[in-house]
Amino acid sequence: MHPVTEADLPQLPQIAADLRGVMDEVRAKYHFGRGIAAPQLGCMKRMIYLDTDRPRLLLNPVFTQRSAEMFELWDDCMCFPHLLVRVRRHRRVTVAYRDENWHTQTWTVEDDLSELLQHEYDHLEGVLCTMRAVDGKGFRWRR
Repeated sequence: MHPVTEADLPQLPQIAADLRGVMDEVRAKYHFGRGIAAPQLGCMKRMIYLDTDRPRLLLNPVFTQRSAEMFELWDDCMCFPHLLVRVRRHRRVTVAYRDENWHTQTWTVEDDLSELLQHEYDHLEGVLCTMRAVDGKGFRWRR
């Protein structure tokens, strides 16, 4: 994945709108989706769009801290919406990133938001949750 640069800033509103649009379509059809990474739409930039408490665009995110405490949960992904995968994630993470105005931000999240951020970050690294399954029995179909 290529880093987002200041020269990319004029294109960000359209990319963010595309990410939001696809996420809204998945929400309407499958009833889940709080985040999406740009590579999922073929935009090979280090960019994550989240919509939890508010829309948030994370440019060039980097984890600066990961808790030693881990937890397991059933993860889902827009790439294969009918599949759930049992994964292990860090309970708490801190991420540094640039926002859409090119300001440096830091965000610490835990539990479900920590899992979401790790999941989307994995897309930037070319990793799918299926590659993080806790074991061979860590797969099931969504009901």
